[in-house]
Amino acid sequence: MKFQLLISSVEQNTSDLLKTMKVSSDAVLVNQCESDSLACESFDGHRITVVSQSKRGVGESRNTAMLNATGDICLFSDEDIVYFDDYEKKVLDAFKKHEDASVITFNVEVDERRRTYWNSDVHEIKWNNYGRYPAYSIAVKRDDIINNGIFYSTLFGGGAKYSNGEDSLFLHDCLKKGLKMYSETDILGKETYRESTWFKGYTDKFFFDRGVLYHFLYGKMAVLFGARFLLKNKNTMLREKSFFNAFSLLRAGVREGKTL
Repeated sequence: MKFQLLISSVEQNTSDLLKTMKVSSDAVLVNQCESDSLACESFDGHRITVVSQSKRGVGESRNTAMLNATGDICLFSDEDIVYFDDYEKKVLDAFKKHEDASVITFNVEVDERRRTYWNSDVHEIKWNNYGRYPAYSIAVKRDDIINNGIFYSTLFGGGAKYSNGEDSLFLHDCLKKGLKMYSETDILGKETYRESTWFKGYTDKFFFDRGVLYHFLYGKMAVLFGARFLLKNKNTMLREKSFFNAFSLLRAGVREGKTL
């Protein structure tokens, strides 16, 4: 199986970034900048396809990387991940182990302030546990994704109209298509901490955008799941807003989602 790393970046110097990330595999690097071009380079004996594009948004970036990839197995990545030497072997070994897998998630060390998951055991990812994985944890069989018409949403995430959620939507669509997904406990690398590009606190936009996202994730159950989300996180999210204020914003987001 051929492996490629799919890197999403913004205004980066290609050579410097590959060194900083300790890339030791073939890769597709999408660099969002002011120009549009396509080039192939060699880095430490590996083939790097560099796509410069002026279109903005992390969804656009990941889709572009996937469409320009040729690998059998692809691992999504961001510019702030530093990889351990054996990341390619760990990913390929996992797909050999799970022959029916189309998607496998892995561990990446992150700052506790940003951690949304940790795979402490090997298990199948299903409807009850898919909604917590960031893109940089996700590896896929490219053909399974492309042949099923699965792409990242361009409505959500950094550089898009609405806040985060594109990763959950991606895995949601994989489940809808019946693809097999697993978690693995291998650690591929670590994140260099930086301020979030989308999280600016529990603002009106945060709750509104969550409503838009929940429409796409849960359909007719969006409002119910939204209420559950607020009640579950009230001690952290509702310190400056009442439940009813936040719930009203979330419901408004659900209504807007229905129009998209």
